Amino acid sequence: MSRFAAPIAEQIWDMKYRLKEADGTPIDGSVEDTWRRIARALAEVEADPAHWEQEFYKALEDFKFLPAGRITAGAGTGRSVTLFNCFVMGTIPDNMGGIFDGLKEAALTMQQGGGIGYDFSTIRPRGAEVKGVAADASGPLSFMDVWDAMCRTIMSAGSRRGAMMATMRCDHPDIEQFIEAKKDPARLRMFNLSVLITDPFMAAVKADGPWELVFDGKVYKTLQARDLWNRIMRNTFDFAEPGVIFIDRINAMNNLAYCETIAATNPCGEQPLPPYGACLLGSINLAKLVNGAFTKTAALDVAALDHLVRTAVRMMDNVVDASRFPLPQQAAEAQAKRRIGLGVTGLADALLMVGLRYGSEKAAEITDAWMQAIARAAYLASADLAAEKGAFPLFDADKFLASGALAHMPDDVKAAIRAKGIRNALLTSIAPTGTISLYAGNVSSGIEPVFAYAYTRKVLQKDGSRTEEEVVDYAVRLWRETHGDAPLPDYFVNAQTLPPLDHVRMQAAAQKWVDSSISKTINCPEDISFEDFQEVYMAAWDQGCKGCTTYRPNDVTGSVLTVSESSEKTPAEAPAAMHQSGDGAEVVYLSEPLDRPAALEGATYKLKWPGSEHALYITINDIVIAGHRRPFEVFINSKNMEHFAWTVALTRMISAVFRRGGDISFVVEELKAVFDPRGGAWMEGRYIPSILAAIGGVIERHLIEIGFIAGEGLGLKSDPQAQVVALGAPRGKSCSSCGSFEMRMVEGCMTCASCGYSKCG
Repeated sequence: MSRFAAPIAEQIWDMKYRLKEADGTPIDGSVEDTWRRIARALAEVEADPAHWEQEFYKALEDFKFLPAGRITAGAGTGRSVTLFNCFVMGTIPDNMGGIFDGLKEAALTMQQGGGIGYDFSTIRPRGAEVKGVAADASGPLSFMDVWDAMCRTIMSAGSRRGAMMATMRCDHPDIEQFIEAKKDPARLRMFNLSVLITDPFMAAVKADGPWELVFDGKVYKTLQARDLWNRIMRNTFDFAEPGVIFIDRINAMNNLAYCETIAATNPCGEQPLPPYGACLLGSINLAKLVNGAFTKTAALDVAALDHLVRTAVRMMDNVVDASRFPLPQQAAEAQAKRRIGLGVTGLADALLMVGLRYGSEKAAEITDAWMQAIARAAYLASADLAAEKGAFPLFDADKFLASGALAHMPDDVKAAIRAKGIRNALLTSIAPTGTISLYAGNVSSGIEPVFAYAYTRKVLQKDGSRTEEEVVDYAVRLWRETHGDAPLPDYFVNAQTLPPLDHVRMQAAAQKWVDSSISKTINCPEDISFEDFQEVYMAAWDQGCKGCTTYRPNDVTGSVLTVSESSEKTPAEAPAAMHQSGDGAEVVYLSEPLDRPAALEGATYKLKWPGSEHALYITINDIVIAGHRRPFEVFINSKNMEHFAWTVALTRMISAVFRRGGDISFVVEELKAVFDPRGGAWMEGRYIPSILAAIGGVIERHLIEIGFIAGEGLGLKSDPQAQVVALGAPRGKSCSSCGSFEMRMVEGCMTCASCGYSKCG
């Protein structure tokens, strides 16, 4: 009997986490094998590995503890991979050599799939004097454009996609340009942007006082703080960015304030980190710990929670030693402080199961109590580990216990730390869990409310037929099992119908017991007034949050997706959540590639790159399904042997993508975005930045000619297999992994509801 609650969960395990040979032959025969592989790998460093392997397996069993995807996919594979999810890179020096050294480090980190964060406040503003070269500085945004291009190039090379976070202080002279950078829909698409908000700035905003923009002691401009705040709010209202990070609060509440200063976060914001800091993530599945769901005696099993947290802390501490790192500085930072980020998922489902409405005062109280129990157990477990294995190398008892984050900790925790030390400098963090939540049976993600109670997914089979699959929220499935077709109670609310200030209340309740930070998206209705929108951010500040991220539908990011009429609806909600067209058709990702027929129709194109002696010949063959043509494979040939290796690799990669189905036109966009540092060429009156971009243009022309995409460039796409049906309502962007128009903002990350792909990795 399968451990998976739904086919989508098994598909995600098979695609993302299942260990396979290089040729695709499975090594993990079942999810139990995956759990056993992880447990064995993380127990290897223990004095009694057999005992701890069994304990770790029990924690993983039935999806109770969910290590982040990097651990689940990489632990015990024998591969030299990092098990850490995201990184903050080193401080960027204000000189050309240091800037490009930083770019190289970022590329090496992203090549391994890591998401990175950078503070660009250290680069002098645009127009500032560059001594010795008689020139003016181009400013941090110009270098952010270089980082953006690097990220596109790394992604185009076929590596696992990473993401980037850029931060800038609210007193930097270029902050106004930073705030408005995302007005250009083509600029800095690889970045999330957040403004570092200081305590003096918030005081000036509240007092409507003046605010100086300063660099290296020089005041470049003075403006009203409230005007700058309103400018941040207006751009976030209109374009969904930038977010805000309350950086002074983060540093004041940091356990390690005595030995580090934080100026950036990972891409989704749950891990404020020092230079070269790395985050290691895992989540307690609260939905699995509720006894007597939907009865009068329903309650979270606190004893089971305590035991699970203690086991999880030990597992995550062992990951620090088991992991590899892209850079030696990252390894040294991780070993010196042994940070872990233990969080939760399934909170909203657990609240529903005990009869509470997410966002209510009672739900916030219970969340506070549950998070306190997790924090207490985690800190006591880490103190016990310190007694057994030693405290983290930079531990200083007096300074550590004097930190702001420890002020409200129970006395027994403080006593244990003073007596034993502590193994991990920081322990708690709530990260995005979109993919692992689907893998665990579609539990609610992180501390977010349930986004959709049920939706229908259609999967294209090899013969062109479609099978229909319903994806149901974990708590709803339990309700159906115990109550049949009875209507859902009115305390079932979703992300679209929940008032924004209720989101803030829940984030603030959890933040009190989270020593790092929280990745959370506050969904705002499209028709929210600007004044009410501003109030959300001020409430986040007033209630003690460390940052705030909102999502309001707009023309740049697309609209919030909507649910089909057949989905579950509660008495309190309008139809909202997952996008589906009028006849239920979707873009689909094939779990198995299409088989190749004996003969295919196609076309061959000649491409003569200026400066190259021999032309490239690009053949694109198509497959016909249901009377429509779609690209199936690509071949690139040339007499120039210099191109042989990369053209073979490129044809194999592109053909593999084509055979998986879905909207594959993103391949064109990625190829056309590649630039050659040696320079491009002019062809037919247009500047082409690289030979790869030229190949992308040829593929684009072919897709237009067969009717797979409409027009040229980044125009509207249409799938001739009727996998995508145009809607009257605006849609979000298509998923770059499966092609479906199911991308939505979850916990600060654009996440696909169809396949679970997350922009933040």
